[in-house]
Amino acid sequence: MLPKRFLYHFCCPCRYVGKLWTAQGTPLDESHRLPDFEALEDTPSQNGGTVDFRVGWNEKGLAFSVRVEGKKHRPWCRVTRPEDSDGVQLCIDTRDVRNIHRATRFCHRLFILPGGSGLNQAQPTPLWLPINRAKAHPNPIPVERMTLGGKITDLMYRLDFVIPADALTGYEPLEFHRLGFHYMIVDRDIGNRSLLHGYPFPHNEDPSLWATLELQGE
Repeated sequence: MLPKRFLYHFCCPCRYVGKLWTAQGTPLDESHRLPDFEALEDTPSQNGGTVDFRVGWNEKGLAFSVRVEGKKHRPWCRVTRPEDSDGVQLCIDTRDVRNIHRATRFCHRLFILPGGSGLNQAQPTPLWLPINRAKAHPNPIPVERMTLGGKITDLMYRLDFVIPADALTGYEPLEFHRLGFHYMIVDRDIGNRSLLHGYPFPHNEDPSLWATLELQGE
């Protein structure tokens, strides 16, 4: 049976933020939190755990804050196996084209792993990968230009990161104020959590399955 979420198209507000980054990370309060659409389902996840996903924007880029709680182990992250690693998978369409099933040059795919780099592989790692079956690909996101921070414990992890505006092909928020958007949290403890659609749907390559972020002013 199709999940209830499949029957609707969802548009979420993405609120303006004056600064994308501070000494404490991304300054995104509760008003930047995305809804939990899994709550629409009759049978919520049996693995427990919670995901707090926040996003904000301004002319200089997009800011994100992700908190995953209820874990039993530290995240498993391998830069050579990003699709299998614990972490965040993002899809962003800077034109929010709703009636296509193959990505365009405005569609981006990112992996943000809570570990995998640095001493003891405890530093967060951003990765850009092309989208399968895309009609055309955007300029690769220079992940070394992203601002990234986080925290890992045995019970949770938090990721804060910023994607600069000029790293996103087609990001022109004053002219195009809607973004196609999708995320998937992959986690070996609490299970996979998606904004709308996960497996078996081709969520990481079909823009028609993504939600819309509506960029709202100050």
